[in-house]
Amino acid sequence: MAAAAAPAARPGLLLLRRSDATFSAALRARYRVFDFYASGAPLRSFLAAAAAEADPPRAALVVAGGAILVDLTDHAVGLLIAVLRRVSAADRYVRAGLWPAQGDYPLTSKLSGKRVGIIGLGSIGWLIAKRLEAFGCVVSYHSRAPKASVPYRYFPDAHALAADSDALVVACALNDATRRIVGRRVLDALGPGGVVVNVARGGNVDEQELIAALQEGRIAGAGLDVFENEPHVPPELRGMDNVVLTAHEAVFTEESTADLRELMIGNLEAFFSGKPLLTPVPLP
Repeated sequence: MAAAAAPAARPGLLLLRRSDATFSAALRARYRVFDFYASGAPLRSFLAAAAAEADPPRAALVVAGGAILVDLTDHAVGLLIAVLRRVSAADRYVRAGLWPAQGDYPLTSKLSGKRVGIIGLGSIGWLIAKRLEAFGCVVSYHSRAPKASVPYRYFPDAHALAADSDALVVACALNDATRRIVGRRVLDALGPGGVVVNVARGGNVDEQELIAALQEGRIAGAGLDVFENEPHVPPELRGMDNVVLTAHEAVFTEESTADLRELMIGNLEAFFSGKPLLTPVPLP
């Protein structure tokens, strides 16, 4: 009688970032998971040990950005509203019991009708623009080249865009051309009534120049989800009432995280079974 065939070994999967228990359990049910943080080993030692166990070695880069863009763009608009209406500062005012003693909170500024410039009109910038249209905002943008199919006014550089805007939303990739694209010159063009919102990367904004512009009243406020040296946020920003800060969380909600888990597992299953990925990313 022929011996039964041994069950095929489950594919090995490197887990190099911390993950919540639900997602980790879903991965472990399908794969041999090599968890860097659970191992407690130095990275080089961990990778060497995982490579020795995984047979045959294969690799997949899984990107599931289709699942999170909507929440990121909602957050960007939320930050803009929160800065203009000074929601966080007003919340602290009420919680501190200042309303009975000092009266109504000082007047703030509305979003409706504002001229909003978007730096980077890719998938994220486009969704932000569509949301701002619903508020009656006048949207314009700067990117590497004008987009033939969009109705918004194009500016060839960030300085010209800022000079024609009441608020700037940074939604571009971080590269050599966009590193610190929002610096002193752009901030001064935006002016003392202007607001900056950054949901891209911390390096897109010159953080020290932004702090100086806020301290000196050369711009009115900022909403920041990303920072140059995360998770460390400059104390100057933490102490400003005209700044709204979030912990690089724009892309994450309960719904988007659940969608992201499903999409990542779908990509992994497609990869290990030799099928086309659900969200392939072309390599340069």
